This record gives sequence, C-alpha cells and structure tokens, in this order.
Amino acid sequence: MLEKLKNLNLVGSIVVLNDFFLDRIIKIQDLAGLYKQILEKTSLGGSIRGIPQFDIKGGNATNVAHALVKLGCPVSLITVADSTSSHILKETFSEFPKVSLFIIDGKPGRTTSLEFNNNGDIVNIMLSDLGDNENFGPDKLGSKEQVVLKKADAVIVTNWASNERATELSRFAFEKSKSALHFLDPADIQTRPGEFKEALSELGSDLDSLCINENECNILLGQYGLDTLTDVDNTKKSVKELATRTSVSIDLHTSIGSCWSNGNDVEFVKSFPVQPKFVTGAGDVWDAANLVGYLANLEPAERLLFANGAASLYINSFQGIPPTIDQVLLLIKSAKTNTL
Repeated sequence: MLEKLKNLNLVGSIVVLNDFFLDRIIKIQDLAGLYKQILEKTSLGGSIRGIPQFDIKGGNATNVAHALVKLGCPVSLITVADSTSSHILKETFSEFPKVSLFIIDGKPGRTTSLEFNNNGDIVNIMLSDLGDNENFGPDKLGSKEQVVLKKADAVIVTNWASNERATELSRFAFEKSKSALHFLDPADIQTRPGEFKEALSELGSDLDSLCINENECNILLGQYGLDTLTDVDNTKKSVKELATRTSVSIDLHTSIGSCWSNGNDVEFVKSFPVQPKFVTGAGDVWDAANLVGYLANLEPAERLLFANGAASLYINSFQGIPPTIDQVLLLIKSAKTNTL
C-alpha cells in the first residue's frame, strides 16, 4: 500500500464539482433542554446563551477538494461563490500550490448543522439554503473548465440531491473527461429517490464508482425492492446485489465499516475504533481517500482500509482537519501492530 500511494503520479488533476456552502456548526449538548428553552422563548423572544457554535467552509465538493489536497493530490475545484464568500475559498486553499479554483459568480449555499448526541453517537441534522448550487448545469462550465475536465485523471460530482441539474451536469462532465475515472456521491436522496434511480440508469455506463453512506444506500435498496442494511453479512449481500442491479460499482461507508462490490466480488472492512468528536464532512474525507485509493490501484480491501483510516482521523479531531497520507498510513501500521 505504501509504495503504491507514494508512487502516485497524476498527469492532470482531480476535478471536483460543484457545491460550496458556508457552514455554521451548532453543538447541542442537551436537546430536550434546548427544545424546552425554545418553547419558552417563542412567546416573547430573547436569547438562549451558552450554545457552542462556529463557522467553517462547507459543501461536499469543497470538503472533498480540501481532503484531496491534504492527501497531496492536484485538485481543480469548480464551484459557485459571490465576491465575499470567494475570499473564504481562496483563503482555505491558499497554502496548497496544487489547487486550481474555478469560481463561477453566484450565490453560495448556507448550512446550519446541528450536532447532538444520540445514545453515545454524534449525529448531525443540516438546515440548508442551497443558493445557486441548486441549479448548476453544464452552461456554467466555460472553456477553462472544459479544458481542465479534458485533462483530468478523475472527476467526482458531489451532492447530486441538491442540484436539480446534477444528472445533466454529470453527463456533460463525464463526456468531457473520457479518459478519467468517474465518481458520483449523491448525498441525501430521500426527496428524489426515483429520479436518482433513473439517473443511475443514464449515467451508469460512465461511472467507475457510486459513493454512498448507509442512509443513501438504504433508500436506494428500497427502490430496487432489496433488504436494508443490518449486519456485516447482510451488508455484503445487499451491496453486491445493488451493484448487480445498477451495473455500477458501489463504495459504501457506514459507522461499522465500508463495503465495495462490482456485482461479482465483494469486500467489507471494519471501521477503526474511535470516539467521534466531529462528524460533519466525514463522508467527504472518506470519498477523497477512497478516490486516491482507486488512482493508486490499491486492492479493494486496501482501499477501503485507507479510506476508513482517513475518516477515523478526521472524526477524532475536534477541528475536523483532514489527514495527510503519512498520518493515515501511520494509523494503519499502528493498528496492525496492536493486533499482533
């Protein structure tokens, strides 16, 4: 694994499309208590103090791009922002010489992410204003963006669910990057499950990987009349069947582990034991590391292990900082040593 990752040499870049959000993270320690205070304030208004919160850059594409550059990859991020928010993007990536930003003028998204404890697990609920991410089609891509697509080593389209023109955008991006690997992460498809099933039929022949989490997988399984995920054996069976039905390789990440299948073979790798401290954006870090694993020609089990390691380091960080390749490999080495 080490040699393949260290010898990774990309000719072009990894192109990431297309969402950028300004995120506010609100950490809720006592949900019932906060709800009670809100009800008490509804009649007269007023402040509820002592709620930890902070602002970060967000959006699946932006997070994936950030995680990729931390892993040492050249990245071209194509997204939308206005004059104010574009400064945040430029500042975020200013320390990385391998990043090219293609910022289309428009309204960025805004998300308030509520993080709270659910029986020991940190979960998040996101309240989003999609901005111009909601209607981002091929017409947004000018000559510069099309050139970088033609030279791409890989292309990943994220947050299909928030973009009404995502299928059209994906088809165009994949057609412009014939020699690249193609990835799609749909995000939460709960409001558009049937439409996404149709999109997979349309895009499947150009897709190298569909990257989904447990919730997205269960929704998609339901569209095909398949069983939802339970234990490891059931997960392997369901993912393999889903890959067969869609004719697309599936890369699934869950809290207990990750699973891949191309419809013939299947692999499952357990997650690293970790106490989550930061969960918003963890799936994006997993996507980035998984994509790097593909480009480095890692075996499926190695690739899932590498992606799991990257995600675990991220959620174990209070600041939510994506790891470097060396940090991930050190974690994997340490874990293997401890099991001997």
